[in-house]
Amino acid sequence: MSKASKVNTNVLIIGGGVSGVVAAITGKAFYLNKSFTLIRKESQLIDPCSIPYVFGPLANTSQIQVSDDSLKSMGIAIVTDEVVSIDQNSRVCKTGDGAEVHFDKLILALGSVPKTPDWLEGVHLENVFTIPKDYQYIDKMVTALGDCKEVVIIGGGFVGFEVAYELVQTGKEVTIVEALPYLLGTAFDNEAGSRAQIALERQGIKVKCGTEARGIVGDSRATGVLLSNGSTLPADAIIVATGYRPQTSLAEQAGIQIGDTGAVPVDQYMRTRNPDILAVGDCAETRCFITGRPNHIMLASTACAEARIASINLYRLSAVMTFTGTVPIFCTAVGDTAFGSAGPTERDAKKMKFNVVTATYEGVDKHPRDLPGTHVQAVKLIVARDSGVILGGEVIGGASTGELTNLIGFAIQNRMTVNSVLIGQVGTHSLLTAAPIVYPLIRAAQIIAQRIWTV
Repeated sequence: MSKASKVNTNVLIIGGGVSGVVAAITGKAFYLNKSFTLIRKESQLIDPCSIPYVFGPLANTSQIQVSDDSLKSMGIAIVTDEVVSIDQNSRVCKTGDGAEVHFDKLILALGSVPKTPDWLEGVHLENVFTIPKDYQYIDKMVTALGDCKEVVIIGGGFVGFEVAYELVQTGKEVTIVEALPYLLGTAFDNEAGSRAQIALERQGIKVKCGTEARGIVGDSRATGVLLSNGSTLPADAIIVATGYRPQTSLAEQAGIQIGDTGAVPVDQYMRTRNPDILAVGDCAETRCFITGRPNHIMLASTACAEARIASINLYRLSAVMTFTGTVPIFCTAVGDTAFGSAGPTERDAKKMKFNVVTATYEGVDKHPRDLPGTHVQAVKLIVARDSGVILGGEVIGGASTGELTNLIGFAIQNRMTVNSVLIGQVGTHSLLTAAPIVYPLIRAAQIIAQRIWTV
């Protein structure tokens, strides 16, 4: 796109992350006669879920780059530039190179950026890092960490958890500082969260939970982290992994509404107040699937679902292809042990004022248990007592944990009850699943059904 050029496109997508790519591919598949243009600042897309592994077994971000072949094969135009303004009335975007892009429909896939808490003194010192979805930054960070021995990670969520595990495998001394009582505290109840923390500590990672970072010390270069108990952790490098915030300044400048969560409010078709402008992914405000209240869950799986729904409904609406709310689904792993959660935790369900009944059943993921590679598999279900509807669930196990967690996510989204699970038919195989007699998901459902029936 040359300077001062004028481009016409039916659908313009701003942002080249996963939600932007899925929006483009899905939209073109459903509207073959429409032209699609994707504008992104980055010359190359990387898989954000794979970033932690660049700090471990992968050499650099070239190994997690996502090919543009699928976009190009469908005739979707890719422009490397930055959109600097949006005119809603004229349906025109201007880019940093001076080009004007005229559109019929606009999809905002603006993404998110790491939170850099300004209240944390010293956060801008040398060798203090965040984890952006920026391949150039990440590659430079990996190089800078090469000579560092002691690394402190502020934040015990999924990013801090996974980066810590990868760094310790390279021989570094790693400490995580987390304000909550245990790691991954927003996604797991105490039992699973504590077991995930123990698994990380067994790898040699030091964990300081229930402790806040009050500041980063050092002159020009960071040398340690000041804790709320008054002590200081020495560090050669510090990684701030305290979450992400939606990137919405472009939308706000264009007069597009920003919600209380800091993201762009949308309807069930992912449309803003202007029906020709849609928002998907991390920049879009989500709603809780259980309560319908606004929230802001940033997950690649959610972003892709939103992108598909937005693109399918660009030019005609479907009564069934709608976004009904976010079911947060998380997975992570330490070595060969994986942890997954879907829906609210028991703690959060009770805060929502549900009368819940829960059960956990622990078995193994193959049968018989003496087969090589067999792993413990524990399933917890969180159920509304009055209806038996499944609200949430957690899984601890081996390689099958991710897909079993997804299965629970589907059950939640389809408002299945424990009775539906209890009478469900599952395929089993000695090498691939738990035994049909003691299938943990069904046995957990059975325990809850018994408790409901006997009250």
